Amino acid sequence: MIQSILSVFLLITLPFRTAPPEPELRLALLKYNGGGDWYANPTSLTNLANFCNTALGTDLNAEYATVDVGSADLFNYPFVHMTGHGNVVFSPAEAENLRNYLIGGGFLHADDNYGLDPYIRVALKQVFPELTLVELPFEHDIYKQKFKFPNGLPKIHEHDGKAPQGYGLIYEGRLVVFYTFECDLGDGWEDPEVHKDPPDVRLKALQMGANIVSYAFKN
Repeated sequence: MIQSILSVFLLITLPFRTAPPEPELRLALLKYNGGGDWYANPTSLTNLANFCNTALGTDLNAEYATVDVGSADLFNYPFVHMTGHGNVVFSPAEAENLRNYLIGGGFLHADDNYGLDPYIRVALKQVFPELTLVELPFEHDIYKQKFKFPNGLPKIHEHDGKAPQGYGLIYEGRLVVFYTFECDLGDGWEDPEVHKDPPDVRLKALQMGANIVSYAFKN
């Protein structure tokens, strides 16, 4: 009898005991045309979101969104990440949509995953023909958020053995695009077993990623 009463009680009360809603704020991965592997590093943004929640106290949903460059959904995400090894093609309408998103307050982090460089430069010129990528000084605020990087970007993977460089597109005084070159931050954000980076190297990648997210949300 007691078991029957308990069962009825649970049936009545459980519908009203709803779980807390998942965080609505998400990082987004940019999907583009041209044949480049925009989908590279599938675990990176989830790990970055979790790291930001722990280190920065953010409330990001660990399940990142995937958004087409020409979609109106782009405007739902304050931070969009772009990666790949190859070709990038923006149609005129896509370039205009991305431009409007960035002018309207959005932020794009483009990460060269080795091979993206010649294509992303052309694509960004479509978006902002009047602007030129400039290398950011080590004194820039993006390197001085919670985690300090007095020498600029950390080197995560060797690639051509060149020093990492951080470039920006600055529109009316605001950094709207941050392009990380010869650095490979996204690989450093992936699950440890994917690239087997040493823990200290992976930590630096996540810390720099958290700086970028922090900067994007503040500016």
